[in-house]
Amino acid sequence: MADVDKLNIDSIIQRLLEVRGAKPGKNVQLQEIEIRGLCLKSREIFLSQPILLELEAPLKICGDIHGQYYDLLRLFEYGGFPPESNYLFLGDYVDRGKQSLETICLLLAYKIKYPENFFLLRGNHECASINRIYGFYDEWLSPDLQSMEQIRRVMRPTDVPDQGLLCDLLWSDPDKDVMGWGENDRGVSFTFGSEVVAKFLHKHDLDLICRAHQVVEDGYEFFAKRQLVTLFSAPNYCGEFDNAGAMMSVDETLMCSFQVRTLCLHIA
Repeated sequence: MADVDKLNIDSIIQRLLEVRGAKPGKNVQLQEIEIRGLCLKSREIFLSQPILLELEAPLKICGDIHGQYYDLLRLFEYGGFPPESNYLFLGDYVDRGKQSLETICLLLAYKIKYPENFFLLRGNHECASINRIYGFYDEWLSPDLQSMEQIRRVMRPTDVPDQGLLCDLLWSDPDKDVMGWGENDRGVSFTFGSEVVAKFLHKHDLDLICRAHQVVEDGYEFFAKRQLVTLFSAPNYCGEFDNAGAMMSVDETLMCSFQVRTLCLHIA
């Protein structure tokens, strides 16, 4: 607990934001005791809040970040730095990008600073076994999901199993060519068709599913007659994709809009 007691959140956030405007790739120096403190304190907050979040609008929603720290900073520049706006992140914060540490540290610091205004969901990359594979040592539907109470009953902390409800919530993907449930090319979980989305929304009296987990060219992409949207917030993903990044805004009337940004070139 000593690490938590000594934590100076304002100092950490200030140093993490000092690189704004610098050439992308400039690292932020944090001490091990500070990083450990961020993990311990944020863990307390996550466990004190429900696993199934029911949030009020207005809200900014962001998809995958994958260690692209400077793109995360630009999202905040567009949407407003906390607490100017309330945020929900859909997971996949680390791996593949070169600044996963800065990315997760800023997100955890904001969670600690503004616990009721800043929310982080667990993605499939928030898992030790995946971190080891992809460089840093929310998807929604499952055939096992019959009620929201099943999600509320998930015990935390927990590892992600190879199959079952929790695995599917993190790994399942929509597929326009599938009727019902199908095999997933990832080798884990399932794919689902548009009628699965429609039945789920009708059963639970919902209007829209918002998920992340997949690169989409325009930063967001609708599925199943605009009943599901995939968000991806890391533009020019890994320097290998010519994709845009998007953030979804939900206003007080539950009207959704999208802010889309493409790669910004920095000339030294």
